[in-house]
Amino acid sequence: MDEERLSKLEALQKQGINPYPYSYPYTLYSSGIIADYEKLEGSSQKVSGRIVQKRDFGKLAFCRLQDNEGQIQIMARADFLGEQMEFFRSLDLGDIIGVEGEVTKTKKGEISINAKNITLLSKSLRPLPDKFKGLLDTELRYRKRHLDLIANKNVKEFFSARAKIIDAMRSFLNARGYLEVDTPILQKVYGGAAAKPFTTTHNALGENLYLRISNELYLKRLIIGGIDKVYEFSKDFRNEDIDSTHNPEFTQIEFYEAYRDYNDFMKLTQELFLHVLKALSIDEKFSYQGKTIDFSKFSTISLYNEIKEKAKIDILSWNDEHDAYSQCEGAGAKPSKRTLSKCVDALFDKFVAPSLTAPTFVIDFPYYMCPLTKKKRTNPELAERFELFIAGFECGNCYSEMTNPIEQRKKLEEQATALAAGDEEAVPVDEEFLQAMELGMPPTAGMGIGIDRVAMILTNNVSIKEVILFPTVREKSE
Repeated sequence: MDEERLSKLEALQKQGINPYPYSYPYTLYSSGIIADYEKLEGSSQKVSGRIVQKRDFGKLAFCRLQDNEGQIQIMARADFLGEQMEFFRSLDLGDIIGVEGEVTKTKKGEISINAKNITLLSKSLRPLPDKFKGLLDTELRYRKRHLDLIANKNVKEFFSARAKIIDAMRSFLNARGYLEVDTPILQKVYGGAAAKPFTTTHNALGENLYLRISNELYLKRLIIGGIDKVYEFSKDFRNEDIDSTHNPEFTQIEFYEAYRDYNDFMKLTQELFLHVLKALSIDEKFSYQGKTIDFSKFSTISLYNEIKEKAKIDILSWNDEHDAYSQCEGAGAKPSKRTLSKCVDALFDKFVAPSLTAPTFVIDFPYYMCPLTKKKRTNPELAERFELFIAGFECGNCYSEMTNPIEQRKKLEEQATALAAGDEEAVPVDEEFLQAMELGMPPTAGMGIGIDRVAMILTNNVSIKEVILFPTVREKSE
């Protein structure tokens, strides 16, 4: 706390002034006053907000008040305020005040409130960031988002856009008869993705639980139970590295529909994104970081063919992990682990992903990479899966879901064997899910879309931390 501000606080309290009152009945936000100035000129209004700038010219002083929708100038004149003029001068940047006064314009033509009465609503005991430089330290902005929102006007717009994206997706699916549901975040058995989970302990049960890495298997159980169209906006948790496109806690939407396949969902995905763009008033063709992204048409490419053509490697011909890793090294790709899936990922990231600027459906993943997916009808060595890439970033993942319980058990048992052998991203067998499948699961398409990455692209940011209010950051001493 600032000692001078603390002294001011104590002085106010001695004068019988409550520096932290319970409420203030403001009448309009700044944007409303500015937009309807012609109607409101000369009327008495009450506004409230934080002081972010002050100027004092003796008998005339000004401050800029920042509220939920913008800023407005407050004009303080000694002949209007009387004894309150000195009180106004004692206020600090960061103080939250309520102002009652007449809507007017200054000689320079700026819409203002000519203050007649000022009420202190919250005394700020710490100084704000420099008003000219703003809050520029990126890590500090993420760590102290409250300061970021005060100092940088555009930041709130990112989160407003994010909320609109979620609302648009929800309205799109609701209009098509989907049911929004909630599934457990704490799970006894984790699954639905290739990721290392966070582990916790339930004291009353005396057993380990896991923060979900995906809600996929629960949503499929609802499909089996007869809810043909289902979706959930979910917080998922993966115990992985932190970078510009990964956060241990992230948001995605997963939606599933019975009697559909991944071809149906390609069309649905295009319609969904056009609906989202319209809700955000973004043209189908827009610029992201200097690249033109055109949502009027989506491309489709074969992962298998692209790697074979560009890396000169047939990923279906590998004998084992050692063979795959050796070929990757020879091509200049560096897999993060010596597994077939990571070798494919490394080749794709090096030879294919950098060119995927346009919205693109990447199909033809090897079946060995897809434990929850049906085989491709025309080639059983591949899977009916697509990943959606936008501006070079993976933003979605879709399957023609596996519905054969015998084949699914085999695939999950292979995962469990890999987990026991030390693959931390493999998953255990979920017996409850398999027993549900044995009752009969209809043909189903399912898709997950990363909200953070989509919001990053549609707000023209280079990191998902810009669109996550409180991203995970490493601790740093003051």
